[in-house]
Amino acid sequence: MARNKRIQQESSIAFLDVICCGFGAIILLLMITKTVQPIVLEKSAVNLDAQVENLQKTLFSIRGETTIFNRNLTAKHEQIDNEKKRIAILRTKLATIEAQYAQTSKAATYMQKEKGKLAIALQSLSDEMTRLLGANYQNKNNLIGGIPVDSEYLVFIIDTSGSMYNYGWQRLLEEIIATLDIYPKVKGIQIMNDMGKYMFTNYRRKWIPDTPGRREAIIKRLRTWNPFSNSSPVEGIQKAISTFFTQDKKISLYVMGDEFSGRSIQTVLGTIERINKVNKDNERLVRIHAVGFPVQFMRPTHLQTTGIRFATLMRELTYRNGGTFVGLNDYK
Repeated sequence: MARNKRIQQESSIAFLDVICCGFGAIILLLMITKTVQPIVLEKSAVNLDAQVENLQKTLFSIRGETTIFNRNLTAKHEQIDNEKKRIAILRTKLATIEAQYAQTSKAATYMQKEKGKLAIALQSLSDEMTRLLGANYQNKNNLIGGIPVDSEYLVFIIDTSGSMYNYGWQRLLEEIIATLDIYPKVKGIQIMNDMGKYMFTNYRRKWIPDTPGRREAIIKRLRTWNPFSNSSPVEGIQKAISTFFTQDKKISLYVMGDEFSGRSIQTVLGTIERINKVNKDNERLVRIHAVGFPVQFMRPTHLQTTGIRFATLMRELTYRNGGTFVGLNDYK
């Protein structure tokens, strides 16, 4: 009994030894792994915090510049797209103009050929008339289409108002070309608008010499000539007669327009009669012809008044001044 008790006591002491050794080992491990502040052997000469801060500022700056560049790049792309669209539109217009030019050139070539044929036929007719009627025969009726063509000087008074320029301008060009064609050679030409403004200011109050080059220049300038107009030819007629009429010149004045916006037709007739003197044969020194363009008659009936008044004025004015009034039935 005493022996067993001693054995139990020895076992308890051995167990306590093991426990104590375990705790000792743990304490030893804790002492070995204890964290301590690192020992600074030498301080760096570079301020890393400041360098990092500078790098961050640089990064932010680069990001800002990148944003601006991207925005500008987007704007440039949009601008390029717009220019590409504009180029496409211009190419389309150029193709249209080239097609129109080719068609016009073809028509001009045809007209030139026909004009040559007409000149040959006219020459043949003149030779035949001379043979039949005699060399001393003089034609007393100098009319083409009812219009006397015995004048040596031509003045065109052209209505440059919006209605004429926008709707009847191409037909006006054709009529002027046709009128010039029936006068193969004159001593002088002048172009004025219905307000009395000269087409060529360097020939102000002077006659433009009649040459093929001058005729081409007149038609070319007329295509885009659009000075202000009050839609009344009276001022231009008065200025032309007062400036150019003389006793020794045969002058024809051609009025091209579509409306008369003045107050009194009778007043205009009386004024022109006073300034357009008569010669010894009781003929007016300046013949007045007129071509009426029916632009106003495409409007409603109650808005056609100025067109009707133009036709009324020109019919009476041309009758009193030895000319002819031609009213067109189409302005195209």
